[in-house]
Amino acid sequence: MRVLHVLDHSLPLHSGYAFRTRAIMRAQLAAGLDVRGLTGPRHSAVGPQTETCEGLTFHRSEGAAGGPPLIGEWREVKAQADAIVQLAEEWQPDVLHAHSPALCGLAAVRAGRKLDIPVVYEIRAFWEDAAVSNGTGREGSAKYRLTRMLENHVVGRADAVFTICEGLRDDLLARGFPPGKIGISPNAVDLTQFGDPAPRNGELAARLGVSDGPVIGFIGSFYPYEGLDDLIAALPALQRRHPDARLLLVGGGPDDAALRAQADASSAADSIIFAGRVPHGEVADYYSLIDILAFPRKRSRLTELVTPLKPLEAMAQGRIVAASDVGGHRELIDHGQTGVLFPADDPHALATVLGDMLDRQDEWPAIRERAGKYVALERDWAINAQRYQAIYHRLLGRPLDRSPEGAAWAVPAGRARASQGGTR
Repeated sequence: MRVLHVLDHSLPLHSGYAFRTRAIMRAQLAAGLDVRGLTGPRHSAVGPQTETCEGLTFHRSEGAAGGPPLIGEWREVKAQADAIVQLAEEWQPDVLHAHSPALCGLAAVRAGRKLDIPVVYEIRAFWEDAAVSNGTGREGSAKYRLTRMLENHVVGRADAVFTICEGLRDDLLARGFPPGKIGISPNAVDLTQFGDPAPRNGELAARLGVSDGPVIGFIGSFYPYEGLDDLIAALPALQRRHPDARLLLVGGGPDDAALRAQADASSAADSIIFAGRVPHGEVADYYSLIDILAFPRKRSRLTELVTPLKPLEAMAQGRIVAASDVGGHRELIDHGQTGVLFPADDPHALATVLGDMLDRQDEWPAIRERAGKYVALERDWAINAQRYQAIYHRLLGRPLDRSPEGAAWAVPAGRARASQGGTR
């Protein structure tokens, strides 16, 4: 079976979006599918029209993003739809699997109707809500409403729809879409990459200045909704209980300069380390230095509806996870069993929870075991990617492999219940 993934961007660019795509395509290749990706005009990396990145083949749409509102977006959709049709004449995919934003979905729907092949549309976030959380949009604005209308249009015309979590699916059901059309393919971990925690890198610890004392850390993108300002604000209070605690921030993004300025002004400035962006292949070394991964996401529609990937990576790496109690985190973490939750938007509560966890290190081995079991049973891409195959076969009218190796039917349990055998 040949599956063409229709994408906003991809490798060699590094983003959570690109890494999820990589994991999906790798898992599908391992399962025997023939897969390729095709990016739209917003893919910004300079390169050939067809290139291989980390063993995966990607094609590029011609043209560049931009232009007057609506006209520019329409040109992007047309360029990507035309590229799909052109590639299909040569490669002949069986299924088009489009990934949000809705512009990619619309391009796939247009091309799929012309080619008479089924279209699967996968929503990783509602992009109007992402724009609000990133500070580039306003809830209820004309652009917000238009983006939502476009999303509904694509969902209605796709042959099947996936979301990455229960929150997004529930929102679509509330809009009136039929439950049988919408499945869940949750964020998962490539256990071939993150399943074997790296030993502590003492040389890196010494270079960063985190050789002594407990290390609280964050690895990811620096967006306002991640709540890293609350994490920095919490450190002085935490140090009143644990004076040798350090904060290690790995990554970068729009909030980088503001966070560095806040850290410089903090009474705990000497204990806050910014590592910057690091190559993906070195991330495990940074995980090895961190005792507790903190994810203090602020409360918003985006964080209530969307589950992040990084807490799962942290669990797979044997780290303790502390996260704010927004909806996206509650789907992943069983409080007190696979990690801990704390009230969002509250630096004092965050400091208290971190201090309590540092006082209860005797409980850490059991938490790590339950969290690792949860990831292995419910959030492994090798298993997770098989959910797509069930839908592909149904849309194509082909018999489905019902062997243990080919079966992956159900929507996964929402909250982590590794302590109860991995199911809810």
